[in-house]
Amino acid sequence: MLSEKTKAFAGVLIILALFILSSYIVRTNIEFFNNLIGNNVYGILVYILITIIAIVVAPISMMPLIPIVSNVFGWVFGAIFTFIGWTIGTFIVFFLCRKYGIDLIKKFISLKQINKLESKIPRENLFIDIVLLRTIIPVDILSYALGLFSKVDFKTYALATMIGIIPFTIVFSYLGTVPLWYQVSGIILVVLLITTIHILRELKK
Repeated sequence: MLSEKTKAFAGVLIILALFILSSYIVRTNIEFFNNLIGNNVYGILVYILITIIAIVVAPISMMPLIPIVSNVFGWVFGAIFTFIGWTIGTFIVFFLCRKYGIDLIKKFISLKQINKLESKIPRENLFIDIVLLRTIIPVDILSYALGLFSKVDFKTYALATMIGIIPFTIVFSYLGTVPLWYQVSGIILVVLLITTIHILRELKK
């Protein structure tokens, strides 16, 4: 039987592989995708809606879709659209958790996944820790954990969340538009940075 960490690592590798494959397909068929969603406000709205759903109905990952919007509209707008979708999604999750609690949440996501994060939820220095957690834990899972297990108020949660996901949206929106070698190098650097942040947080405890 594979350990939970091995399964999680394999899942991350699959998502990253799909991200790279998606960017290659889009870049080599850019005219098709431009004709499909380019200069179309509905395409943007559908992408943002899918992003929101991916956060609320965790753990669906929409990372493989980032290269599509980044190549069609440019990585800057790709980052903006992704940021909007992720932000709205995390806000919805927060309100669902605070208003309905476990009874509703278990219909969206495995409680086992959330419970594993309970020990990582900060009790003090909430703002800084939430910003850091946003860089090392998937947006969807963390949003549920913070809504259920922390006592953070919405203003702190909202500001820390937006600051925490900005680097991720910028980096991956840009990586979705560059050649394979740069993507792999960039992803390795991101993984090293996330690992370093995680180690520093563990040492601080």
